[in-house]
Amino acid sequence: MSKKKKKKEEVSTGAPSLEETGAEPSAEETLPVVSSEDRLPSAVDPLQRYLAEISKFPLLSREEEERIAKEYYETRDPRLAYKLVTSNLRLVVKIALEFQQFWTRNFLDLIQEGNLGLLQAVRKFDPYRGVKFSYYASFWIRAYILKYIMDNWRLVKIGTTQAQRKLFYNLRKEKERLEALGFKPTPKMLAERLQVREKDVIEMEQRLSASDVSLEAPLKEDSEDAFKDFLRAPGPSVEDQIAREEVLSRFSQLLHEFGKTLQDKERVIFYERLLAENPLTLQEIGKRFGISRERVRQIEERLLRKLRKYLEERLPDAHNYPLALEGATA
Repeated sequence: MSKKKKKKEEVSTGAPSLEETGAEPSAEETLPVVSSEDRLPSAVDPLQRYLAEISKFPLLSREEEERIAKEYYETRDPRLAYKLVTSNLRLVVKIALEFQQFWTRNFLDLIQEGNLGLLQAVRKFDPYRGVKFSYYASFWIRAYILKYIMDNWRLVKIGTTQAQRKLFYNLRKEKERLEALGFKPTPKMLAERLQVREKDVIEMEQRLSASDVSLEAPLKEDSEDAFKDFLRAPGPSVEDQIAREEVLSRFSQLLHEFGKTLQDKERVIFYERLLAENPLTLQEIGKRFGISRERVRQIEERLLRKLRKYLEERLPDAHNYPLALEGATA
C-alpha cells in the first residue's frame, strides 16, 4: 500500500465562514476534518439525491453517541467527529424544514447552514454536562439557519432592528389575535399594533405566504419516503419556537458568561450544584471546603441574588422567566 499522505480537508457545507455567521471559534481549535475517502455528501447535488445519500448513514444509539462524544472530547479524533456529524445530518434536514416557509430560494441553502451549525456543535459539545448531543446540536443548527435567513432576506436586513424582529416573530400571532376579537386585520392595523411600517407588514406577509417545498414529493423515484417524513412531530408554531429558542440561547449564553466571573466556592456551587444534573448537596460542598452546611447555603443565596441582578441587567423581561436554578437538593 502506498505510504503517500492522504489529503485532509474540512467538512464542506458551502456556507459562510464562522466569522461571517457570528460564531466565536477558539483560536486553538479548528472545525473537525475528514479524509477525502469519507467526504460528506455534497449539498450542491439535487435535494432528492442529497436526502437519499444521507439516509445511508447509520443512526447512533444514545449510548453510542455518548461514548463517541466523550472519546472525541478527549482525543479530538476527526474520525469520531465524522460519526457524530453523519449520524445527525437528518436532524439538520428536519430542522431546516421548520424554516421552509421563510425561504423560497434553494432549500439546500438552509441545509448547508444547518450543517455548519452541526459542525460547530460537535466542536463545542461537552459530553460531561449531561445533555444529549442531538438536543444541544439543535440549538446551533437553528441559530445558524435563522441568522442566514435574516441576513439574506430582501427585507432590510431583518433582525438588525428591534422592530423588524418583532414583526418577524409576531405577525401571525397578532393576526390571529385580532381575528379572534372579530376584527379583519389590515396591514395598517397590524403595523400600528406591532409599531412597524405598513410597507414592512405587506412585504412580510408576501414572504410568509410564499410557496413551500412539496412535503408529499418522494425523496427519489423508487422510494416510499417523502419529505414530510423528515418533519418533527406537531407542536408549537415555527414563530413560537424561534422566539423560544432565541430566549433560551441568550439565557444559556448569559449563564456561561456569568460563570466566568465566579471563583472558588461560588464557581463550585454554580456548576456542580445549581446547573448540575446530579447536584452536590450542601453538606458535600461544605466538606470539600471545610465549612458548615449553613455557610454554603448563605453563599448560595448570595450567588442567586448576584445571578438575578446579572440577568435582569442584560435580558429584557428576565423577571418573567422563573429562575430554574433553585431546585437543588439540600
